Amino acid sequence: MSNKRFALIGAAGYIASRHLKAIKDTGNTLVAALDKFDSVGIMDSFFPDADFFVEFERFDRYVDKLRRDKTPVDYVSVCTPNYLHDAHIRFGLRSGADVICEKPLVLNPWNIDGLREYEKETGKKVYNILQLRLHPAIIALREEVANAPKDKIYEFDLTYITSRGHWYYTSWKGDVSKSGGIATNIGVHFYDMLSWIFGEVKRNIVHVHTHDRAAGYLEFDRARVRWFLSINSDTIPAELQAAGKRTYRSMKIEGREIEFSDGFTDLHTRSYEQILSGDGFGLMEALPSIQIVHDIRHQAPIGLQGDYHPFAAQEQAPHPFHS
Repeated sequence: MSNKRFALIGAAGYIASRHLKAIKDTGNTLVAALDKFDSVGIMDSFFPDADFFVEFERFDRYVDKLRRDKTPVDYVSVCTPNYLHDAHIRFGLRSGADVICEKPLVLNPWNIDGLREYEKETGKKVYNILQLRLHPAIIALREEVANAPKDKIYEFDLTYITSRGHWYYTSWKGDVSKSGGIATNIGVHFYDMLSWIFGEVKRNIVHVHTHDRAAGYLEFDRARVRWFLSINSDTIPAELQAAGKRTYRSMKIEGREIEFSDGFTDLHTRSYEQILSGDGFGLMEALPSIQIVHDIRHQAPIGLQGDYHPFAAQEQAPHPFHS
């Protein structure tokens, strides 16, 4: 596999370091990076010789110059805020590069239709980072379900709490029009995992959806799923709070806990290896989870009715900036 040339958009972002590491670990080169914020000293650890830009126009001109000089970038990696993914993917395709984009790939299902047209026009591909599909415990679970009797419907509980401070609400992540809200921002890869394991969605009900938590019920071909997501540390079980824990992650199938805390460290590198070998997850693989989060975002919560996640009954917290 020859050395590939990368450009990266969103170099100052939280997830960018995993992409920088993946580019380096796979023996490739970053030639250019862009971010309007210039706190990108992390690049020294990976690609100190890469050109860096804080203005899109200069970055665009540089990438175009490389193409005209017959030294084009082969891939554009996108690590920008969610609402910018669509535009930055299109830029990469127009530049004659394949694109690797963080999740959520886009915010709306119809954006994927537009990108499919772009793929046809440019002959280039869009890949989504869906790293849970590469986790050994998740692969094993999918095989278990596939080998079970076809009429078996599983009971599944998903709980994911990852505490965030007040900064979250000031940042783009606290703006639903930019992040897609809680379910999209911290949950999209879990919905992808669930649809990958359990098949098509038959019902999608939202019980609670506020600034700091969301809960609902999803029915798939092979599972009934109660889910709860939160960025509020007060929703973490009391005994874990007392121990100073700021995150809580639990997945139970038929009451059995699935252990998947380990094995996350190199999943971005594994994702890049797959993509570089021509076997990454494309637009249509991303579609089911994008449809799920879109539908969650655009429906009114029904409250504590039906089969809701136990954590959904916790007292609601006021918005920190509205109290």
